Amino acid sequence: MAQQFRTEHDSLGTVRVPSDAYWGAQTERSRSHFRIGVGHEPMPTEIVRAFGILKKAAARANRALLPQVMTEEKCAAICSVCDDIISGALDAQFPLVVWQTGSGTHTNMNANEVIAHCANERAGTGLIHPNDDVNMSQSSNDTFPTAVHIASVMAVRERLFPAIDALTTVFKEQEERHAGIVKTGRTHLQDAVPVQFSQEISGWRASLEQSKALLERTLPFVEELALGGTAVGTGLNAPAGFALRAAEEVAALTGMPFTSAGNKFHALTSRDELVVAHGAVKALACDLFKIANDVRWLASGPRCGLGEISIPENEPGSSIMPGKVNPTQCEAVTMVAVQVMGNDAAIGYAASQGNFELNVFAPVIAYNFLQSVRLLADSIVSFTRHCAVGICANETVMRDNLYRSLMLVTALNPHIGYEKAAQVAHKAYAEHCSLKDACVSLGFLTAEAFDAAVNPEMMAAPHAEH
Repeated sequence: MAQQFRTEHDSLGTVRVPSDAYWGAQTERSRSHFRIGVGHEPMPTEIVRAFGILKKAAARANRALLPQVMTEEKCAAICSVCDDIISGALDAQFPLVVWQTGSGTHTNMNANEVIAHCANERAGTGLIHPNDDVNMSQSSNDTFPTAVHIASVMAVRERLFPAIDALTTVFKEQEERHAGIVKTGRTHLQDAVPVQFSQEISGWRASLEQSKALLERTLPFVEELALGGTAVGTGLNAPAGFALRAAEEVAALTGMPFTSAGNKFHALTSRDELVVAHGAVKALACDLFKIANDVRWLASGPRCGLGEISIPENEPGSSIMPGKVNPTQCEAVTMVAVQVMGNDAAIGYAASQGNFELNVFAPVIAYNFLQSVRLLADSIVSFTRHCAVGICANETVMRDNLYRSLMLVTALNPHIGYEKAAQVAHKAYAEHCSLKDACVSLGFLTAEAFDAAVNPEMMAAPHAEH
């Protein structure tokens, strides 16, 4: 059956729109004129849901401040459709791509048209106008940045933080499980003095905690909203008090501490809050890259690598080498981290392009920020479930490596001095003998004195009571 169309109009004239679509003329123009990444890079659903929140908040604020225009009937009609947008029931009605106007005007109008059309269909009348009612007291120039901030904060708080917390909890459990196991430390990929495996894990755990704390510190800036600045930051066509009231409504709808940006001229043209917040996201990606690398190095082998830990064997690792198992979860984490680092470069450059009263790179900033958060959250959850929980120390290998390490010689520094200790290490390495044999043969210490001085367990916790 051939697709049916209806005619819609805007200020440029008439446009044919699919008869089963709730969007109108401006959305259809964008859909026709921006065939870029169609089917692959739609406007993120997080932005769509954020528009549902902000349009509902704006309707409530207008109802309080302009009751003669935003009647109770209109407000209820708008809010009802917004609830469906927030729930995801109307996702199919948002067909536009990221690569559109840099202000996000097309997506703002997509929301306005869908809300108006749905509301009018339910009311059976032409009750709601997309511009005059749904977009009342607003402009695309303040709504799209507001949607980006709402979506970004919600994604971090609702997806990324829980993922970080879950992995942090697993690392705490792994610290307790591996308490007391001493292994050789490594710096510069070379043998170093001993550490407890639980100490090594504590470094991973603390990195996650620190990354989360840094990101938390950036969020209050992202929680400042541009809504109420309208076209250029002056608040033209919005009633006095709208910005504050609308931000309060957003906070009430989300349960998050959103506030009104103090300077709307800055809020429309600068994206510095997202640059800083994504910088913290990138820092998390860097920590995760390091953790994943540590895990796959420690698990390398099984016979020709370090082999100090075992990780879960989730799937065969090779199509040609039977029995091979690879650290695939670690590889996924590191690939995500690389993507996040690339996204950070895109966000930074896009944020530098604010000209006069508006930055027109908002969609690409939103796309990259949300992708980073989404990918990191998903990869952390996957790594936690399919790798971190199953990390297990190979104590025999750790002990063998520990007692073969030449860097145990460091414990001799207080007894024979650095230069003599270096002679011991060089002799042991050159002659393939133990440190003890080298030290005794050089006449620096007796065997008994050497044993008293070199205790790997004490070296890993020099300030603990033994």
